[in-house]
Amino acid sequence: MFKFVSYIIALIKGLLVTFKHILKKPVTDRYPRKKREMLPRYRGLHYLARYDDGKERCVCCGLCAAACPVECIYMEGEEIEGGERYPKVYEINELRCIFCGWCEEACPENAIFLGREYEFTYDNRNDYIYTKEMLLALFPKNVKDRKKALGGEID
Repeated sequence: MFKFVSYIIALIKGLLVTFKHILKKPVTDRYPRKKREMLPRYRGLHYLARYDDGKERCVCCGLCAAACPVECIYMEGEEIEGGERYPKVYEINELRCIFCGWCEEACPENAIFLGREYEFTYDNRNDYIYTKEMLLALFPKNVKDRKKALGGEID
């Protein structure tokens, strides 16, 4: 009998806490309508950059793949006329990536950037493997949007 009474008292205490908070203003974020401001050092989705004339910056040196601690970057290089190299295949597995930024620091051509994008969710695991075309398409075309996307740091 004593246990039953203690359970009822605990239930009433819990309900009192609930009723006390029902009338207060909620403290939840209004996420879809109001986006959260990310910290300046936040590292989000990857971008592959182009030169102003439209050519890819990446020369497929492999330093970003070598610097990656989780080996989420895969690339195959190819040479074109004049001895220039470019990546024939460039893939980043975003599920493996820990967004450390070492690939960005290792790149001598400033070809890869970690932007400010944090909304990338999919239903299928294969959608998290970003190809070269996808990474190039994500990069903003004009300089103003590019600076905003990368947190104001681009040459």
